[in-house]
Amino acid sequence: MNFKEIVRDVLLTEAKELEKTANKISFDIEKAIDLIVNSKGKLIVTGVGKSGLVGAKIAATLASTGTSSFFLHPTEAMHGDLGMIGKDDIV
Repeated sequence: MNFKEIVRDVLLTEAKELEKTANKISFDIEKAIDLIVNSKGKLIVTGVGKSGLVGAKIAATLASTGTSSFFLHPTEAMHGDLGMIGKDDIV
């Protein structure tokens, strides 16, 4: 196996997909950023499985850079943790 060629192909494929994604950015991203920046509350990130793992990391990174945020697992929310969300928070 030529691992160098495999790595090169993977990186080129990912680069093409990133470019496609960059070209699909819409006005919705500005609306989302405005909501977060102008929020008087916390930003709550949620998700299950792999998206939950990514969400927890995003919430931790945002919190460490000054955006009040935390991760809330949806199952835990349904079993009593919804009280952690305030009226000024964004989910």
